[in-house]
Amino acid sequence: MESTSSPVPARHGPRAGLALKTEIVVIGAGQAGLSAAYHLTKRGLAPHRGFVVLDRSPAPGGAWQFRWPSLTLSTVNRVHDLPGMRFSEAVDTTDSQVQASSAVPRYFAAYEKAFGLPVYRPMTATVVCDRDGRLRVETDRIQLSARGIINATGTWESPYIPEYPGADRFRGRQLHTKDYRTAGEFAGRHVVVVGAGISAIQLLDEVSRVTTTTWVTRRPPEFRAGPFDEGAGRAAVAMVEERVRRGLPPSSVVSVTGLPDTPAVQAMRARGVLNRLPMFSEITDEGVRWPDGTELRADVILWCTGFRSSLDHLAPLMLREEGGGITMTGRLATQVARDPRIHLVGYGPSASTIGANRAGRAAADELTAFLGLG
Repeated sequence: MESTSSPVPARHGPRAGLALKTEIVVIGAGQAGLSAAYHLTKRGLAPHRGFVVLDRSPAPGGAWQFRWPSLTLSTVNRVHDLPGMRFSEAVDTTDSQVQASSAVPRYFAAYEKAFGLPVYRPMTATVVCDRDGRLRVETDRIQLSARGIINATGTWESPYIPEYPGADRFRGRQLHTKDYRTAGEFAGRHVVVVGAGISAIQLLDEVSRVTTTTWVTRRPPEFRAGPFDEGAGRAAVAMVEERVRRGLPPSSVVSVTGLPDTPAVQAMRARGVLNRLPMFSEITDEGVRWPDGTELRADVILWCTGFRSSLDHLAPLMLREEGGGITMTGRLATQVARDPRIHLVGYGPSASTIGANRAGRAAADELTAFLGLG
């Protein structure tokens, strides 16, 4: 089978029903998955026989390759270096207007090649189940058998849109952050932007420059004054980590960090764009309605309401608690308490690039130690 950034043609794979054996399967080739793969090589695991990486995307870059064109190196929150190679080694960081959707894939592709990481793509893990003490990973192409799994599927494939009465009768357009491309397509339409995260602020800024907008959030947004240094980032990650260690559904890192009060945000405030309204209670044919009966006509509802962890393929392992969370353990809360053969990176405290690299190393170290490898 071919590896790194090359597709894996079906004709080169095993016949249907035959599982390829390896020690560890890493599912996902984003920041966390590549970090984990790098550290597996450092623990002495050989590519292919020791571990493989499955990636559903057609090319390197993880979710970054699908981000909207206006997200550039100057507007992105931050691209953290992967272990062993600086971002600047593959991308000219002096050009801040380079699109993140091209710069980060370029970096990831160079990274996979530099360290000979065995990435099989495009390949989607559909089901993971236990078979006679080993883990069977079924994909849309082949089957694999492994002793352990590092799951790094992230959240991009699981956009979250809350349910509100009347959503099905709205005559306008509804879309999620995942579907957003450019603000120009909304010119002349009134857009309701829903959400209080960094993406909501970025898209509200863009859209408000070409048309009228209304900003709605479930809770009052909190803006953070002053610098957000590495120490503050680690403190924020620790707060999310505490939840998953208790088996609670993870909150987002931004929910505990607050929103940065940047010059762009200050300019939005001066333009009157940040006049936030509380969440509406229902959606009408022509717009939205609040509990007191106030109505607003709208042409578009842009849901910047975040994502959920993409873990449906792990459902047969019954990892969740009654409340929907997964109890996590290990040094950085990457190991599933119910099944220590499973590590989740990009879940909870490692769902942002603040914690992804450290989580990848912790997962690789702890899983190889548990399995007696390396």
